[in-house]
Amino acid sequence: MKFGGNLHRYLQFFIDGWNHFRDPSVESRHSAVYYWREQMKAMFLYTTSKERELPFRSTWHTLVNIQVSICFSTMCYGVTESFGDKVQIGRELAFILGFFFITFKIYYFQWYGDGLDEVVETLDRLHPWAQKGPGAVDYRTGKRWYFLLAFVLASSWMVFLCIFLLLLITSPIWIHQQILPLHAAFPFQWHDKSIHPISHAIIYLFQSWCVVYTLTWLVCIEGLSVSIYVELTFAIEVLCLELRNLHRRCHGYEELRLETNRLVKFHQKIIDLLDRTNNVFHGTLIMQMGVNFFLVSLSVLEAMEARKDPKVVVQFAILMLLALGHLSMWSFFGDLLSQKSLKISEAAYEAYDPTKGSKDVYRDLCLIIRCGQKPLNMRASPFPPFNFINYSAILNQCYVILTFLLNTLD
Repeated sequence: MKFGGNLHRYLQFFIDGWNHFRDPSVESRHSAVYYWREQMKAMFLYTTSKERELPFRSTWHTLVNIQVSICFSTMCYGVTESFGDKVQIGRELAFILGFFFITFKIYYFQWYGDGLDEVVETLDRLHPWAQKGPGAVDYRTGKRWYFLLAFVLASSWMVFLCIFLLLLITSPIWIHQQILPLHAAFPFQWHDKSIHPISHAIIYLFQSWCVVYTLTWLVCIEGLSVSIYVELTFAIEVLCLELRNLHRRCHGYEELRLETNRLVKFHQKIIDLLDRTNNVFHGTLIMQMGVNFFLVSLSVLEAMEARKDPKVVVQFAILMLLALGHLSMWSFFGDLLSQKSLKISEAAYEAYDPTKGSKDVYRDLCLIIRCGQKPLNMRASPFPPFNFINYSAILNQCYVILTFLLNTLD
């Protein structure tokens, strides 16, 4: 595929999202999940078996693995040049943790790419979830809200990403102590501009390319991950709508029985998809919880250590806010999924009418009520679910550890 075609494929989400935003009557054919996947395909880094069969994809995936491995290993080696400077080591550890998170995700989805694609294909096939035909529920308001939410998030992420990349790549220009976008060390002092100006320029371009490409891909995979859980939340809303409108749409015992049986299967399909999604993202959910925990702890500890230097405090305060913002976003969508899922049993109870239906209908509704009383969660066992309750617990644990460390340092 030509560059122009890939660029259009990447920008299609923003084009359709803007049209959707301007005109409420426009209805997207796909969910946000589909568009995020298209962006990853446009970047040639959607690591599934089907994609690897396309020309040059497997070779490109191998090259990306080599690039991120070189970048990460040289960043780790660069820490040796900062021994004795606690603030500088803290700054470098923060970047190393961040890049390790990206590297981990790239390697992780080499293994779980097919499982991810199966979930995406199923969600795109079932979207917009509602039963069509006479008496169909009006799901358009919810569909529009979730699609615009994804569009606004994607647009804001891209704006902040462009600002961050511009500052990072140009940092050697306005920070005299820095000679590369990411502090790294290479054999034979190749990174030293005064000794090897040509190799320094090559390394500068290499790091700039690697940072731009991997961070853009990270935004796509994060957007895809979040959108999958958002799509399941939308499916729950549609299920609740269909349960509340059950008797308006169905007339007669037989039609009612068939519909409640379909809704039971609909509910089980959501549960099954959530289990599959949690299984696919199991490693990344654990990793991002751990990385965010260490980044928050590290940033606060370094800010306290260098509290007499306002510039350093501001840098680590921004880092802490970024880590907390990332964790807050996941906790918000996890909490939203759990809260919406608890409304399923309420909707099934509202659908119960002792004057209509039969024992089979009541049995189906009771099954939905019983299953709906247990909230659906975004989680990676054996760790707790992503929600604001556990988010507060993580912050409290950070505070306890930092208090202990500060008392020890003093």
